[in-house]
Amino acid sequence: MFLKLFLAFTLVPFIEIYLLIKIGAQVGAFNTILIVILTGLLGASLARLEGIKTMTKVRESLNRGELPAEEMLDAMLIFAAGVVLLTPGLITDLAGLTLLVPQARFWFKRWLRKKFDEWIKKTNGRGGMSIRF
Repeated sequence: MFLKLFLAFTLVPFIEIYLLIKIGAQVGAFNTILIVILTGLLGASLARLEGIKTMTKVRESLNRGELPAEEMLDAMLIFAAGVVLLTPGLITDLAGLTLLVPQARFWFKRWLRKKFDEWIKKTNGRGGMSIRF
């Protein structure tokens, strides 16, 4: 886990800087900064719209007396997308924008559920955290 975090916090910024330098050499520094700002603004507005839609779905589920588990996972991913979009860079902006697309979020949620189920099976019965539904 430490290695993954170390790589995420060192490798990603190096790649981001490299890309920004390469793109800046092609289109100019001002245009590169403008691209990063525009993707951030686009992402922030999309995150707001998707967040409002998701919170409306949460409220509708609660009004029907249902547990809004799927909607809460959506809300978590939209929040993560917003956080990633705040990070300057093109790779992080692309990752954040991808998480804001409902179809992409659907596939990511499936992957997360699979990983969560594997984690529960692995930790259950070996002194790890046990969750029962």
